[in-house]
Amino acid sequence: MKLTDKQKEVLDYISRYMESWGTAPSFNEICGHFGFSSYNTVTTYLRILERKGYIRLPREKNRKRAIEIISPVEARRFEFPLLGRVAAGRPIEAVEDRSVVEVPPSMGGKGECFVLQVTGDSMEEDGILDGDYVVVRRQPVAQNGDIVVALINNEATVKRYYRRKGYVELRPAHRGMESIRIDKGDLFIEGKVVGVMRYL
Repeated sequence: MKLTDKQKEVLDYISRYMESWGTAPSFNEICGHFGFSSYNTVTTYLRILERKGYIRLPREKNRKRAIEIISPVEARRFEFPLLGRVAAGRPIEAVEDRSVVEVPPSMGGKGECFVLQVTGDSMEEDGILDGDYVVVRRQPVAQNGDIVVALINNEATVKRYYRRKGYVELRPAHRGMESIRIDKGDLFIEGKVVGVMRYL
């Protein structure tokens, strides 16, 4: 996320201080350097920098010098298109809606990615619940056991992929549901699931 000029100045000051002294500046030093009227102003700037992913603040109140700078790669966020919904039950149509979802860097990975919202509970034993968002890396092939988004007659479903002799098995992660068996020629792999996000 972008910083205002003043937020960037505060971040740059903290970075330079840590490079010179090996520790973070105190609230009093930050306050004095910028001429802030109170510690509350310092706290406000630091919390904004933490929320935007540039620093980590200490959780213990007596460790005010324990500010941690997050590396540029770690701080980076990815925005992937939300293309609609995907069934974790029976297939449903994935409808494009042009919105975007911010994804943490651990799920960014390589290649072109997109996001789908899951409906249904057939993948719950793999930790993919109704309403979750799956991050999908586009790829036309998969290995046995991969969780994939597969298109069947232009409808999308999320399942575990297994290639069998003469057909493909799309297996749910739910003991009460049966696998989908389909001819290889009737199946298109849209991509592999590389991450799951849940909003409380």
